Amino acid sequence: MGIKSFLASRKNQKKTATDIPLKVSDYMSTKLITFKSDDKIESVIDSLIKNRISGGPVVNSSNELIGVISEGDCIKHLSESRYHNMPMSDNTVEKCMVKNVETIDGNMNIFDAANKFLESKRRRFPIVENGKLVGQISQKDILKAALSMKGHDWK
Repeated sequence: MGIKSFLASRKNQKKTATDIPLKVSDYMSTKLITFKSDDKIESVIDSLIKNRISGGPVVNSSNELIGVISEGDCIKHLSESRYHNMPMSDNTVEKCMVKNVETIDGNMNIFDAANKFLESKRRRFPIVENGKLVGQISQKDILKAALSMKGHDWK
């Protein structure tokens, strides 16, 4: 004798919004403050403070991602400039930015992205499509996505 299921047929059930996996592209920021490699560090620091951001992508003239500059990179530069008694105004983003940038796919599930944040201890990931910067996802964006689901049905 086989096991009988007492559940009704599931063929015609409607999908709800919580049944659809959430993608990074649904929550990424697309209006980004970007920097160029020849920008002066002082102007980057000013921009970070004025815009209340902790960092941003560095792009070339074709909007291709070439690095990321953060508050930490700027602080490191300030410290080294003071230690070596060198003027800060001579340095550009290219000398301070992180060039080996880890990106994620815009089609990645939001919870896989959350796990990637935990593993890498990064605050933001750029999203690149066809070699061009299209957006950025931050830890705050992940939290917004989780709140929108209200924790009822994790998929």
